Amino acid sequence: MIRRREALLLGAVLLLAALPWLGSTYALRLGTFACMYAVMAVSWNVIGGLSGYPSFATGAFFGLGAYAGGVLLSKGGGLVAALLLSGTMAFAGAMLLGAVLLRLRGHYFAVASLAVAEVLRELANTSTDLTGGGMGLNIPLATGGGSGPQAEASFFFLAMWALLMVTLVTVLWIERSKLGFGLQCIRQNESAADMIGVNATLYKSAAFAFSGVFVAMAGTLYAAWVHYIEPADVFDVLFAVKPIVMALLGGLGSTAGAVLGAFAFLAIEETVWRNSLSIHTGLLGLLVVVLLLFLPQGLVSVGKRLRDLGARRV
Repeated sequence: MIRRREALLLGAVLLLAALPWLGSTYALRLGTFACMYAVMAVSWNVIGGLSGYPSFATGAFFGLGAYAGGVLLSKGGGLVAALLLSGTMAFAGAMLLGAVLLRLRGHYFAVASLAVAEVLRELANTSTDLTGGGMGLNIPLATGGGSGPQAEASFFFLAMWALLMVTLVTVLWIERSKLGFGLQCIRQNESAADMIGVNATLYKSAAFAFSGVFVAMAGTLYAAWVHYIEPADVFDVLFAVKPIVMALLGGLGSTAGAVLGAFAFLAIEETVWRNSLSIHTGLLGLLVVVLLLFLPQGLVSVGKRLRDLGARRV
């Protein structure tokens, strides 16, 4: 049976679908980024929140999806085929890579996962004939975008929103499945989980794969949306760091918290960027650190804190 928080989360995200009929092109742009950030944060929460492994591979999955889908689109392929290709490549690659990398723990795994993006970035830079190398890759308008900026903005917002809905439903299912239970056992005590019959290698590899498949699809949609990508853009280290910050900001281990953290992070990022362009990165980092210090359990803990405060006053 679906929990109250999960129902509220899905209902709130469903309401976002009305944005193309209510918002401007700018609002649709923000909505698309909000959905993309939420996909990345919710996906990271599978490996980082449920199993407790601090993965920095989100940027690698995003870049892989951007280039895998972007290359197919540049060759005349359709957007659906590009999404399926990028998702399949990310899932299969993460399963194989996870079986090796997830034998490491703690900061060793974190550094190794971060290195994956650098390897893929170099491959994209050197594969000039396929990816365009450092010159970047031009991507034609995806079929279905419509004519005019508003129609195109609406199309890509709805596509990213649909991907977020699929991601949420999948991750909520994982949390309540045998896989989710096994991942929580691994987070609490991996040695004990092995003793009770949990195949830790398989479970962690599956979590790693699910943390990458939807991020790769988001990368494909991003590439089709902006029409031009380059290695420095889609393999940016910030794509590895931001999802972690969003999950911590919302509440580590909580799917609702990951979505809330992604939306809050985008709001902070956009506000700081518009008002302090020259030092926006420093101010953004400072604001996030302050929020994490005063809300160590994330934004999802605000309601509980208010209830506790009210109970003390009574």
